Amino acid sequence: MKLGFEESQTPFESGSQQARVWTERWVADWMFCPNCGAPKLSQFPNNSPVADFFCPACSDQYEVKGQRKAGFGPRVPDGAYSAKIARLSSDTSPNLLLISYDKDRREVRDVCVVPKHFFVADIIDRRKPLAATARRAGWVGSNILLDRVPESGRIFVLRNGIAEPKDIVLSKWQHTRFLRDAGTEARGWLIEVMKSVEAIGRQEFDIEDVYAFEARLSALYPNNNNVKPKIRQQLQVLRDNNYLDFVGRGRYRLKTEG
Repeated sequence: MKLGFEESQTPFESGSQQARVWTERWVADWMFCPNCGAPKLSQFPNNSPVADFFCPACSDQYEVKGQRKAGFGPRVPDGAYSAKIARLSSDTSPNLLLISYDKDRREVRDVCVVPKHFFVADIIDRRKPLAATARRAGWVGSNILLDRVPESGRIFVLRNGIAEPKDIVLSKWQHTRFLRDAGTEARGWLIEVMKSVEAIGRQEFDIEDVYAFEARLSALYPNNNNVKPKIRQQLQVLRDNNYLDFVGRGRYRLKTEG
């Protein structure tokens, strides 16, 4: 995997559009499909509504977001809010491919993928409409709230210029792919319980540790009056899908992937 951008491409000095061309060329040249392992992604025509790339083998789609600063913050500016929400439950909803690059070194430093099965309405933030004086007056954009995605939903392909082995990336992806089979609301519950389990900070934990998040989950789902039974149910689903091991007597173990 080559980190540097092609010297023949448009230089950075002309602005962000040129940087976009460079990063998208890098994806076309070097990025494999984390969903099926196909060695190359294909690019959509410019100005496609949401996605930038697709896998010719499994048809998964990818939206690319590039940034100059290292690491990825709590939110990522995205496109039209209505289009993003409309595609959440669609088979063509794109995965998010985040790229950070070093302008001076002219190379990619970090590549992180958020699988589409982690996208629920809760992580899509509606921005204020553009002012009446703006060129696209009234247009409503969105932000993707990365800080609401569990760690298991942020899969690094490249970190600080060091590539993760492809088999590890594929294993991490498959570890949570069962979420695709869940409906939107069911997936939201599973993701919130996954976040609660991660927040415990231990490989092994008791069900009472997860019950400690009852108030937070009740606030997220105010119409559910049986939060503890719902937590137990989600833990069983996570166990049945090999995300957790049931140790016994109300105790669970978080399985490692990769």
